[in-house]
Amino acid sequence: MAADILDGAVIAFDLDGTLVDTAPDLIGTLNVLLGEEGLPALPLDSARPFIGRGARWMIERGFEAAGQHLHPTRLQVLFERFLIHYRAHIADESRPFPGCVAALDTLKARGAKLVVCTNKLTDLSVALLDALGIADRFEAVVGADKAPAIKPDARHLQTAVDAVGGDIGRTIMVGDAATDAGAARAAKAHLILVSFGYTEVPAADLDPDILIHSFDALPEACVRLLGACEVDAGRL
Repeated sequence: MAADILDGAVIAFDLDGTLVDTAPDLIGTLNVLLGEEGLPALPLDSARPFIGRGARWMIERGFEAAGQHLHPTRLQVLFERFLIHYRAHIADESRPFPGCVAALDTLKARGAKLVVCTNKLTDLSVALLDALGIADRFEAVVGADKAPAIKPDARHLQTAVDAVGGDIGRTIMVGDAATDAGAARAAKAHLILVSFGYTEVPAADLDPDILIHSFDALPEACVRLLGACEVDAGRL
C-alpha cells in the first residue's frame, strides 16, 4: 500500500481567527480596559482585524480607534491588566471554528504533525486549547515567547517546524492574515488561508496557495499542495 502523502508532513496553525474564534473574549477584554479608562467600547466586527499581532498591538490599535495614543509605559500597564482579565475569561465565548476539530482529527490520523504557530503568548495559547479540550491534537505550541522573532518572520515558523522534527519543504502554514502569509513565504513553506478569520487585508488578496472557506476543505487542500510539491520535486 502506498504511503499517505500526509504522513510526516507538518501542518502549522495560527490560533486566533484560524483555529478558534477568540474575538468575543479578546475584544471583550479590550472593551473592559476601554471602559475603565472612560472610553467607548468598540464594536466586535470593527475590532476583529486588530487581532493577530499579539495583545500589545491589539490594545494599541484599539485605543487609537477610541481616540487615544498610548505611551509605551502606559501600554505596558494596560497590557498587564489585559492579561489578568483575559486569563480569567479566556474561553467564556471562544470556540473552535466549525469543522476544525474534525479536520484536525483527520490530519492527525493520517500521520501529519500538527503544531500551533501563534503570536499569542504560549501559556495563554495552551490555556485556551486546554479549556476547549483540543490541546492533545498538537505535538507542540510555539507562541511569541518561544521563537526568536514573531510572524511574519520566517524564524517563528521554522522554530515551530523544528519543535516537531519536521521539514520546512513539507510544511503547510494554515492562517488567516498577512502575518501568516509573510511567515510562510519567508520560510518557503506552503500557504493555506481561511476566509473567515481576522485580517485587515482580505485573505484572498494575500495570494495563498489555496484559500478555503470551511475546515471541511482543509484535508484535501493539504493533500493537493503536498502532491504538487512531490510532482515538482520529481521534475528536478
